[in-house]
Amino acid sequence: MTVTITPLGLFRAALGECPRWEGGVLWLMDCRKGLILSMDPAGAVTVQATVPAPAGSFALRQGGGFVVALRDEVVLIDPDGTRHSAGRIGDSHPNLRLNDGTVLPDGSFLTGTMHVFRDPGEPPLGGVYRLSPEGRLARVAAALGVANGPCVGPDNRLYIADSAARTIHSYAIGADGALLDMRPFVDLSALGSAPDGCCFDDQGGLWTALVHVGALVRLDAGGQVCQRIDLPVRHPAALCFGGGALDEMFVTSISDSGRLRADGPLDGAVLRVTGHGRRGLSPSRFAG
Repeated sequence: MTVTITPLGLFRAALGECPRWEGGVLWLMDCRKGLILSMDPAGAVTVQATVPAPAGSFALRQGGGFVVALRDEVVLIDPDGTRHSAGRIGDSHPNLRLNDGTVLPDGSFLTGTMHVFRDPGEPPLGGVYRLSPEGRLARVAAALGVANGPCVGPDNRLYIADSAARTIHSYAIGADGALLDMRPFVDLSALGSAPDGCCFDDQGGLWTALVHVGALVRLDAGGQVCQRIDLPVRHPAALCFGGGALDEMFVTSISDSGRLRADGPLDGAVLRVTGHGRRGLSPSRFAG
């Protein structure tokens, strides 16, 4: 097995996040610049929407348009560009904003907050929030320091990283969308990095981007590293499976997030990774 890593086109992001393969193209967000983008398989870029920066995450809607987590608000963008507020979180602080998000199997959108530059022992503000398909925004779990990479595993539990604590936790998903029974899954401190974006492959392996050491790792059901891919970027941020057979991985990276910076020739690029021997799962769209 020979892993091949190449840049997808010439695009460079400040803070590349939220990659997802849908409709034969790669979607992603430059959170620092407030851009929602699509890239065709040759790397040509189309700006699909602009939002106030910094933004946290986005997903596609079933009827077209986007659901987007902004600083303290979740908004819906219609195909014609019209915007509607779906609700705001209750907390406000200069160092608090919504961060990564995902679509759950029931078609709801889930996003968590990041609260940085806290004093030692200071609990984070914010929480984990769910926007139901009916349009109700509710807090479904207590705040993590920096919520990243939420995704649902083969055991139907939600896995979500707390990058500030360098850990990944899992939760049971209640009938009303509440997150219950929080359990530790893995502590990645020994690898010298926080986990950032995450996704599952079709064999149940959890992949995460090691944002501080320029690598991807695959974790088995027990949280043990069973595969590692080192990357030609300093700060990989997120990843997804894509391509016609969902057998390629696409990795977004950081050139300047405001806290992390890198100026290598590929920092900020989108990387295409092949030859890793894994396949992914198709993403869901927000049903609201």
